[in-house]
Amino acid sequence: MTLPTKNIHPLKQEIIYPDSDGKPMADNTLQALWIVLLYSNLRALFSGKDVFVAADLLWYPVKGDPKTRVAPDVLVSFDRPEGYRGSYKQWEENDQPLTVVFEVISPSYSGMEMLKKRDFYEQYGVSEFIILDPQKNEFYAYVAKEGKLEKSQMLDGIWTSPKLGISIQLIEGELKAFYPDGSAFKLVEDLKEEKEALQVENKALQAEKEAALKAEKTALQEVELLKKRLRELEEKSE
Repeated sequence: MTLPTKNIHPLKQEIIYPDSDGKPMADNTLQALWIVLLYSNLRALFSGKDVFVAADLLWYPVKGDPKTRVAPDVLVSFDRPEGYRGSYKQWEENDQPLTVVFEVISPSYSGMEMLKKRDFYEQYGVSEFIILDPQKNEFYAYVAKEGKLEKSQMLDGIWTSPKLGISIQLIEGELKAFYPDGSAFKLVEDLKEEKEALQVENKALQAEKEAALKAEKTALQEVELLKKRLRELEEKSE
């Protein structure tokens, strides 16, 4: 018996967007240090705001095309909430492209590879593309103008990101990163200590507030008690 095939349709194959490209985040400790430095300080800078910061996360700018992808060392996307993501699928992010991307290069990187990445970021709408070479203490920044990523120059050894407000500076031949207020980026250990100190300070302030409220409540109770006694004395005097 032959079954009819007229209304039988092949199952639609689900498109898979892997969360990893199988490549290591860093080739050496200096590269890893800078990736962590940028990631942790940018997260601290934009904490509590609608700014998403991630490191070594795959970005898929085109729905239905899992082969068109890239994993910047550090990325920042404005107007997107903080939170977990296995990858950054642009069509699930209100079609918001990455705003700023950082690449921290190692000796294994080639100039051609960076040019390809620049072209990719330009094509898909990145506003700023920053390249750091901590081993050579070299730095390159590209800023989008009319849809093109154009090379930006340091002025007196300082470059300030138009989008992030942070600055990269060349001080005595060494690259440094700074917050908009001029304070230097901190190592993860320093950020942790600051956070713990802030938590202790907040707990102390909360304890002081609770003690003040308790004292105020006690004082009000004493006033009510005095009023009650005064009424009782007035009633007896009558």
